[in-house]
Order: sequence, then structure tokens, then C-alpha cells
Amino acid sequence: MAIEVDIRVPVGRPLPELMDFIRSCEDAGFHGVGVHDHHHSGRDVYVALTLAAAATHRLTLYPATTNPVTRHPLVLGATANSLAEIAPGRILLTLAPGFLSVEKAGKPQARRQQLGEVVTALRQLLAGRPAVVDGQELRMNNVAAPAPKIFILAAGPKMLELAGEVADGVVMMVGLHPDGIEAARQHVRAGAARAGRPVESVEEIFIVPTAIEDFETAREWPRRYFRPGQPFLNYPSVANLRWLRAAGIDIPEDHEPGSLSPQLAERVSEAFGLFGPPEYCADRLLRAHEESGVRRVFFFPSHTAESGYDLPQTDVEAFAKIIGPRLAEATG
Repeated sequence: MAIEVDIRVPVGRPLPELMDFIRSCEDAGFHGVGVHDHHHSGRDVYVALTLAAAATHRLTLYPATTNPVTRHPLVLGATANSLAEIAPGRILLTLAPGFLSVEKAGKPQARRQQLGEVVTALRQLLAGRPAVVDGQELRMNNVAAPAPKIFILAAGPKMLELAGEVADGVVMMVGLHPDGIEAARQHVRAGAARAGRPVESVEEIFIVPTAIEDFETAREWPRRYFRPGQPFLNYPSVANLRWLRAAGIDIPEDHEPGSLSPQLAERVSEAFGLFGPPEYCADRLLRAHEESGVRRVFFFPSHTAESGYDLPQTDVEAFAKIIGPRLAEATG
């Protein structure tokens, strides 16, 4: 089975320019595109996705990632349903408690219980059934078919279990080491078992940090800060360190990035994502496919808080010229 590759596209340019870039992602052979839901950017992700749905023919499109704090569940349901009418079979929702969007709005992140309630309600609404949120019954007319699937973005064990319990799928940032992946899957299985669901029904997308450049510069990323006080390896969650520990790499939460030796940074890079030239990145993905059955990944280009809105041109060019063709040749 072929490896499907999606890519993170930030709202870093005016929307007409962003559409040109998203079309270039389709031309490069990517399976899907996830776009920031960052209100403070001044650009709305669902307007961007609407334009992208009309401008592309094959890409799966979704917010990366939306939240139930700044967007009401009924509004989310209607928005996803409308997108599904424009691009049938190409829309999904990914939800999380919220990070920068919630932070910039001055709101607390969603509680895990709240997120589970919203995901359950959205699956009901998009299937044409009534749902209950905060004790209020919600209904939605004119549901599209097929209904968009709902994924939970999960980094830590409890969120992985929630995804296994209530969602159609999980977007997980747990690295590529087989021991880290297996440790994370145990939590998805636990959630599915608690709900009496077959774990095979929970689809997987693996978030894969990327730095597609020469080894010397790519493997410096673990030795950097994302923003003052937050090491790169602690972004977007300190749960990253848990999965590295499962892979045999123990780094304390309060580590000083510059104190990591080049040799340790190399081990981290190998376990954490794709840090190296395009040929290496393709081979590393194929190894994860063979070792752990990884079938769908989400390229998450490495960045700092200052560079987070730069468009990932390097990733797109490398995928079009080398990574995509190499994956297609190996997996068909």
C-alpha cells in the first residue's frame, strides 16, 4: 500500500497567493493539505479551505488544527458540511484543545471531556442525527454525503486514548521510532477497548517534523529553542519527550537545547522525524512503513515562533522531485 503524505501550510501569505501554493502542493503529488486555524493571522482557515476546495481536484483538505473553544460545535459542523458539498470525499476535521488560537484569544484550552463531547456531537450532526452539547440539543439539516471524518490531534497518552474512544481517527505526534509508535498505539487501543470499538476503525495520521536539508544543519534543530523558554523538542507539547523515552532517549523537560551533544541530536533526529537530505527522508519513511506499518504522514516543517508562517517551499520541491517519486516506486 502506498504511503500518503500530507503537508502543513500556514496562513502566511494573502489568500490568493496561498491558493497558488496549495495548487503547487497538489501538483507536487501530496495527498492532502492542513491549514492553520489561527485567527490572529487575520486570515480565516475555512475561507482558505473553501478557496482551496474550488481550486484543487484531488487534495484532502482540513484545518490543522481547529478547536471547540473559539468555534461553536454547530458552526464547525455546518462549515465542514458546506465544504463537503464543494469537495465531496476530500474534507475532514482535526480538533485539539487549542494552542495559539486559544492563547491569542485569551481563553483557556478546552478540557479533554469537552473535546470528547464536541467530537461525539460533530460525528452525530454530520451523520444527520441530533446531538447534545452542554445540555443543549443540536440539529443540522442538509447533511452532505459522504460525511467528513473527525480526527483528534493527540500528543499525550490521555488524548490518544480519547481519540481511540470517540474519533474517526487520530493525528499523532509520537515520532517514527517503532518503540515510540507502539507505546502510543497502546493508548489508542485502550481508548477503543473502553468504548467497545475495534481499534482498526481508528485511522492514523502521523505528524512528522521535517528539516529537509543537509545533515549538519538539519540535525541542529533539537539543539534550538522554539521560542524563549520553550525548547524545540517541547513544542507543541512536552509529550514529545515521552515518546523519545520510549525510544530509549531520555531528555529532561527542563533541558537546555544547546547542551545536547551533536551525537544525541543525531539520535533524536532519527527517532523524531525527517532531518536530512531528500533521499534520506524518503528512505526513513519507507523504513517506518516497513517497521510500523505507517501509511499516512503529515509533514510538519520545523520552525521557530518567528518562522512559523513561512511557506514550506523546500518540502514541496523535495517531495515533487525526489521523495514522492521514490515512495511511489517503492510502495506502488
